[in-house]
Amino acid sequence: MRIDKPIGTFLLLWPTLWALWFANSGHPQPFIVFIFVFGVFFMRAAGCVINDIADRKVDGKVKRTTQRPLATGEISTKQALILFLALIMASFALVLCLDGKTIALSVVALFLAALYPFMKRYTHLPQIFLGAAFGWAIPMVYMASTGSIPLEAWLLFIANICWVLAYDTMYAMVDYDDDLQVGIKSTAVLFGKYTALWIGVFQLLFLGLMAWLGLHDALGMYYFSGLFIALIFAVYHQWLLRGWVRERCFQAFLHNNVLGAVIFLGLFLDYAL
Repeated sequence: MRIDKPIGTFLLLWPTLWALWFANSGHPQPFIVFIFVFGVFFMRAAGCVINDIADRKVDGKVKRTTQRPLATGEISTKQALILFLALIMASFALVLCLDGKTIALSVVALFLAALYPFMKRYTHLPQIFLGAAFGWAIPMVYMASTGSIPLEAWLLFIANICWVLAYDTMYAMVDYDDDLQVGIKSTAVLFGKYTALWIGVFQLLFLGLMAWLGLHDALGMYYFSGLFIALIFAVYHQWLLRGWVRERCFQAFLHNNVLGAVIFLGLFLDYAL
């Protein structure tokens, strides 16, 4: 479940919190915040489990994943499936506390979480499916908070997909050599020597959409200061990615946790102050 590696949970949490604050003008109901925060934890864990099930035959051939429990035989596929179902049931129990339309949307979330791990066998753009899976909490938040999914929600959803394309491509750069060897597809494999350039494009699209949302909601200094700091991080990432050094690529990926947190802090302060 990667509880010892919470970076994925945070990368899923930040856009969920952005949506909660945008949809509720900075004052979300504590009960809804509770449901979505714990839902993030359970769904990220479930996503890790189904990912390991899908990759159980190739993880042993990739340097970064050789010690995962299914790859080493420490646990069985059946045990992993039982854990996956338990996590999904826990997530569904939470969403049952919300309205019927949000419950219906949660079915899509389950489909995306289960689909993504298998996409890297069929497309060089599995990160788009990951972005959709990581961002599906956004339309769910708006539905639970406002009873509808306005254009603002879909733009935030698209912005999140752009962000995921950027940071998960950094992650794919770490596994580039191994992915080529075992036949795993990724944006890093697709873009080749232009990978860092495309990451920059996705980051600019992400920050541009986030800026539009801030203007649309008439946000001020704190929010746009957060976006400016995020832009500095994006520029720094380009410096880290030069030369395609595995350790620096992974460092750039990890920085996205702080980038997401800075944007949320600016959003929180703008509404609070």
